[in-house]
Amino acid sequence: VAYCGPARAPRIWFNEKITAMLGRDLATTGSIPDESSKLALSALGRFAAIVADLGLTDVQVVATAAAREAKNGAEFLDKVRELGLDVRLLSGEEEAQAAAKGVIGAFPGAHGVVADLGGGSLELVSIEGGHCHHGTSLPLGTLRLPKLRQKGTASFSRAVEKALTKAGWATEHPGPLYLVGGTWRAFGAYVMARQKHPLSDPHSLSLELPVADKFAKRLARSSTDELIAKGIPELRAASLPDAAAMLRIMLADLKPSHLIVSSWGLREGLLFEELSGAARDQDPLLAGIAHFAVPRGASITRAATIAGWTVEAANGNGNGSERLRLAATVLALAASQLEPNMRLRHATDWALHKRWVGLDMPGRAQIAAALCGSFGKTDLPAGLEVLASKEQLREAVAWGLAARLCRRLGAGSQASLLASRMERQKKRLLLTVDESRASLATQRVVDELAMLAGWLGLTYEMRIAPVPAIR
Repeated sequence: VAYCGPARAPRIWFNEKITAMLGRDLATTGSIPDESSKLALSALGRFAAIVADLGLTDVQVVATAAAREAKNGAEFLDKVRELGLDVRLLSGEEEAQAAAKGVIGAFPGAHGVVADLGGGSLELVSIEGGHCHHGTSLPLGTLRLPKLRQKGTASFSRAVEKALTKAGWATEHPGPLYLVGGTWRAFGAYVMARQKHPLSDPHSLSLELPVADKFAKRLARSSTDELIAKGIPELRAASLPDAAAMLRIMLADLKPSHLIVSSWGLREGLLFEELSGAARDQDPLLAGIAHFAVPRGASITRAATIAGWTVEAANGNGNGSERLRLAATVLALAASQLEPNMRLRHATDWALHKRWVGLDMPGRAQIAAALCGSFGKTDLPAGLEVLASKEQLREAVAWGLAARLCRRLGAGSQASLLASRMERQKKRLLLTVDESRASLATQRVVDELAMLAGWLGLTYEMRIAPVPAIR
């Protein structure tokens, strides 16, 4: 993967994958198969050429469970180095912690247990307060599970449970289980498809245990052909039944509060490790949205000023919605640069379907609802009510209507904002416009004020009077 964009919210610029299955025979011969080695080295040779041609200077090459445990792992790594790639062999703990830091980067404030499932191993590590500890690597990768499961359900359960005893600390760690890895993402996508979910990207999908166990039970009984027929890629279809069977045991043993699917894992964790403390503390959602929206005509300073002017449209209960309101305002400014017939469609697509980090699915729905309001639409797209509560959506529409009023008053200019003020006074919404800008206070502004006040269940008044300077 080649990344670009802001360091705190890197964007994938180029991505290519080769499934070499280096760990396919670890449970039998204990070696990397020759054909897998040849395939991997061929791909790595190609990747090395691309890295050189693109002039990439910050390059990380890491090897995990297969090279770590195979009898011929060191020999394989020597061949990788002959390609000019400075490969680093991660220990099981380093692999677990890198995946955990990817989750920490994607979900600021995350706490719980990370379960990173790869071909050769399952890494478990606890996260809390921006740090990770208790990293454990277990021989339960997707390439090893089939042989364990061939011995029967009871034997499989005993083998998984025995391995999990090495991570006994996880049962005492409260919070969700964060699922990292392509097989877990396929599990999330499978659940979303069966539920007719309005989104398709499983990143940040949250599942309660009964729901997760129900679908894991169904998957564990499915065949590869059945899953391929349902649209699951062949590679994931082959590994999902065994992984689902293991997940049921993990849920019973680890007893997490719920599950969260993360598309950020080891690679993003390696990037996160390189950031300074100040960079790590940045909000990844706002960093990503700023990088996306500014080239499209948005101004972060202007958005922050508008968000401050419209604060009376928010409920003000300190529930963390201010960052969502600011994000929606930035995207609204970017969308307003588009042709009018394209604005709403593109803006809601940005909110719902672009992969933002630091944003859960209810937050996506609220930003989409706010964008609808900012373009004068209170009838929301189908599916938003599945993602967020009616109360959350209704408040978000008010954010958008307030931003629309702000733009209607004086195009959101600094002068118009400094010369006006919106206040919520008990059951009345009061808009005061300074005498110096009285010409802005037209009927169109009154109409927008009335629409916002009505949405908030308030009466309204527009007054021409001196507006004290903000100090």
